[in-house]
This record gives sequence, structure tokens and C-alpha cells, in this order.
Amino acid sequence: MPIGVIESLDHEGRGVTRADGKTVFVEGALPAERVEYSSYRRKPSYELASLARVLARSSQRVEPVCPHFGTCGGCSMQHLEAAAQAATKQRVLEDVLWHLARLRPGQVYPAISGACRGYRHRARLSVRLVPKKGGVLVGFHERRSSYVADMRSCDVLPPHVGRLLPELKTLVGSLSIADRLPQIEVAVGDEVTVLVLRILQRLTRIDEQLIRDFAGRHGVHVYLQTGGPDSAAPFFPERPAELWYALPEFDVRIDFSPTHFTQVNPFVNRMLVRRAMALLDPRPGERVSDMFCGLGNFSLPIARCGAQVVGVEGSPALVAAAQANARRNGLEGSAEFSLANLFETDEQTLSALGRLDKMLIDPPREGAIALVKALGRDAPRRIVYVSCNPATLARDAAVLVHDKGYRLRGVGIANMFPHTSHVESVALLERA
Repeated sequence: MPIGVIESLDHEGRGVTRADGKTVFVEGALPAERVEYSSYRRKPSYELASLARVLARSSQRVEPVCPHFGTCGGCSMQHLEAAAQAATKQRVLEDVLWHLARLRPGQVYPAISGACRGYRHRARLSVRLVPKKGGVLVGFHERRSSYVADMRSCDVLPPHVGRLLPELKTLVGSLSIADRLPQIEVAVGDEVTVLVLRILQRLTRIDEQLIRDFAGRHGVHVYLQTGGPDSAAPFFPERPAELWYALPEFDVRIDFSPTHFTQVNPFVNRMLVRRAMALLDPRPGERVSDMFCGLGNFSLPIARCGAQVVGVEGSPALVAAAQANARRNGLEGSAEFSLANLFETDEQTLSALGRLDKMLIDPPREGAIALVKALGRDAPRRIVYVSCNPATLARDAAVLVHDKGYRLRGVGIANMFPHTSHVESVALLERA
């Protein structure tokens, strides 16, 4: 079995070593470790491998707290000390910015970090009926597999949700549609926990009663989803309490439905909003745009700071929800929202928004290339870019810096997904 010394971690948290002129990515290995590994995929220039044995151990290696680590694909970095995880993500972000965009930030902001356990308030659990494995499985997918991990707990879900996994297995196994319920979505608000059951067949009356009993016994609310996300509707109780989360620093409450996009980690989100507002520095008399505004997670704090905010979003349902949140927080006079496809925007579309002093961009993984290319000579002097994909951040920042005259003043990570290789970040760009 080959032996290698790990040089670094890649953007997926895999150890990197070299052998016979090829790069070898070793899952579960850490920098400075000497390891035995077993390759499971070989290509002309690289190999993918699994860790067989650690011969010389890193001082940053820790024992994973989850018994399913290594099988479940939900976490890939539980074997690495929490502070080292954040440092690794910061290095990945800086490396991507340099290699893809030839950019170095003027300043590296301190990492935004929070608790590593119980942080995941949004999750999509897969469900499968597998008689050969004893019945119903509920959990995340196994690593490198479409199979569902046989999970009896989950350390990154809130404790009251993680403890429900065995109970959910029993519930689904008792239903007549056990093989027609492929997914359970979890949405946890500040006061309410909702489970959205994706069902492909109608429930019987007995099924309905079993679900009501389960929800009442465990203090959760249940929605049923028969089609796309918009089909999710309350089942029990018939009039559920509202889902919401607070941003106390800005005296803002964001209401949402269980299938709306919200940040997975509400604790890091609060710190991320604070960092974004500090960098954006919205002031009375300024007009600020919030691109890909969603429910108003950044828009409403901008308005609370005294600026006039223009939120732009491509989903009619989210635009309506953002408008409702503005009214609920008494900010309708300072916040307006409009519908636009920002993936196909142009300079004329942006000009229609009027004068903009500053801009916040919070796109999905695809980034905002059309938007940044559409910025003209009257573009905002300051942009705060919140990213969930270092590669598209680098691509878009390259356009802003090399073509549009901005400078990358600073960048830093927000460890939104501890124990995973996912890198969330926030960057400040200003016109020179």
C-alpha cells in the first residue's frame, strides 16, 4: 500500500500528496501527516484515495464526535480541530482568489465562527425503505454514494432534531406509503420547528393520525409537500405558528416559510450580517441596492441603518415575502423590492434602479457574472459581496477589479458550515 506525506488540504478538505508525478487527494488525511492510502480512482494526472492508516499524526487531528463520521457524507472535516478548519478555509479562499483572478486582498478579516455542534437549522434528509438494512433509513447520503446513511443521531442538527432520527424511522416505517416518502426537510425557527414530508402518494386516515400523534408528542409542526416547494402546506396543526428568526442587533425579525431559502446557521448569519453592515456602512440619505435579496436578510438591516434600500430578487414569492417582512418591521418606507432575473441583467436594467451609492451582492453558487459585467460608469462606489463559492467570487471579483476599476479592499470567511469544506465569505470592493 502506498505511503505519502500530506502537503496541504484542497478545497474539499482532502489531503494532498504526490506520487509518481501525480497529485493524490487522500480523504481523511491532514497536513504534515505521513499516511498509508488506498486509491479508488486513477486518472492520468491525479488519483483519489481513502485513508488506510496514519503513520505520523498531526497535532491538529481530533477524534470525531459523531459515530457516523466517515460513512455519512454530511461532514468531511470533523477530524480536524475547529480553529484549523477555519484557517484552512481562509487559505483556500486566498489561494482561489490568487490562482483564478490574480487578486490579493488589502486586508484579511478575522474569521467569523460559531458553535460547531447543533448549528444546522436547515437540512434536507433523505428517506429510503431498504428491507435488506432493516427497514427505513433517514439521514444524509453516504460519502461518495447515493445510498442513505443509517443514522441514529446527528451532531450538527439541533439536539431536539438530531434525537428525532430514530423516531422518524419508526414513523415512516409505520406508514402505508413508507416507500413513497423520499425526503424530509427540516426548518427550525427561533420558536418553531417544522418538518416537511415530501409525499408521492396520498396518506390514509391511519397515516394521518400517526403523523398527528408524532407531531404532538415531539412538539414539531408538520407540512406535507406533494409537488414542488410551493406545494408545501400545513398539515398539523392546521394553523401552525409562524416561522421566523431575529436579527436582534438591528431590531429585525424575518418571517419565512419552511421551503424558503434561509441561511443554515442562524448564529453565524447574525455575525455575517453585522460584518456586512460594518463594511457597507449604509447611511441616511444613501440609496443602497441588495442584489439577490431573498427574504430581506441584508435589506432590512440596511434600511434600519437609515439608508433607502432597493432589493432585487428573481423569485416572485421571495419578493412578496421581503415586502411583507418590511411591513412587519415598519420599514416599508425605507425598503422597496423589485423582480428581475439578475442572471440575465444588463446596464439598462441596472440604470432603471436609479442612483445607487452602494451595493450588496449575495448570489447563489453560480455567482453574479452578468450583474458585475453590467455595471457602468455610474456604478456604486462600494460593493460588499457575500459569497458561498470561492471560485465564482474570484471570477466576479476579477471583472470588478481588472475591468471595472474596483480594488479588493478585504476578504474573510464565515464558517457557516463547520465540519464541512463549504466556504462562505464576504469581500469589500471599492472604486479606486
